[in-house]
Amino acid sequence: MSSVQEYIQALPDERQVVIKKLQSLFKKHLPKGFEEQMSYGMVGYVVPHKIYADGYHCDPKLPLPFLSIASQKNFVALYHMGVYAVPELYDWFVSEYPKHCKSKLDMGKSCIRFKKMEDIPYELIAELAKKMTVQDWISCYEKNYKK
Repeated sequence: MSSVQEYIQALPDERQVVIKKLQSLFKKHLPKGFEEQMSYGMVGYVVPHKIYADGYHCDPKLPLPFLSIASQKNFVALYHMGVYAVPELYDWFVSEYPKHCKSKLDMGKSCIRFKKMEDIPYELIAELAKKMTVQDWISCYEKNYKK
């Protein structure tokens, strides 16, 4: 897929609704500076080169990734690099999740999986989106990942 719109339009209707709702939520709640684009075959929110010229250490031609959403075969995935890189943010999210959702948290290192579309805790995800600024993420990235 070459564009976010094409990616979303190719999804089944139920998934389009969810991805559009998450997309809208991120546009509203992510701090200024993050940009939406296709990233690794998903809808991504990145730190563009105009803000962070070095780009991503794995491939400096790519902007620094921060957050992505994807419709996978059996779930919708939210990938949040801050949750992976900042233990306090991870702990906050894990402790808040049961207050917002009946289902058990299904989570990997940066991947939060939602198998039941009706169980997605949009309010909690909106709060998560606000927690890291572009500069917070750049500082964290440089401290932890950049060699």
